[in-house]
Amino acid sequence: MHQKNNIHQYQIMAVPRNKEELLSAIRTTYQKLKVDLAGISEDQAQVPELEGHAKDTKMTVVNLLSYLCGWAELVLKWQERKELALPVDFPETGYKWNELGKLAQKFYKDYEGDSLETISGKLEQAVQRILSVVEGKSNEALYGIAWYDKWTMGRMIQFNTSSPYTNARGRIRKWKKEMKLM
Repeated sequence: MHQKNNIHQYQIMAVPRNKEELLSAIRTTYQKLKVDLAGISEDQAQVPELEGHAKDTKMTVVNLLSYLCGWAELVLKWQERKELALPVDFPETGYKWNELGKLAQKFYKDYEGDSLETISGKLEQAVQRILSVVEGKSNEALYGIAWYDKWTMGRMIQFNTSSPYTNARGRIRKWKKEMKLM
């Protein structure tokens, strides 16, 4: 039996180009993430052993889920403010796009003290809310017009949901192999 090259280990999903593809990408990658999280104990989830978001750092599984939850909540905040015709600070008030490491640290702090079960529940709720937003939009609203700079709403949602879920899966699977949990 031969070992698969890391690059080919996961089926690479095409970039969603319409509402149905976006919904499918979010649902598929999130479900796969949930499968990879299954069997991780609370104790294991609290030990900083995963490759961190900043260079040469380590994080916990709970930190990783905090990061995903933080971005999901930001997507919802952006959408809510846009719906109300209010200004949106991208990526977040007080942060610039070149400060995403600092923003990751903020997300870790925002959910500090959450258990694996609690942060998993918060992420589940945020994902379901994002899916509802997407379901309530037309394909034109999602992919027909620029929403932020040159990016459509669909791309901004994908950048902050299905893409990071795939990245998180890679981190978790690598860690589980190193810890002999797979």
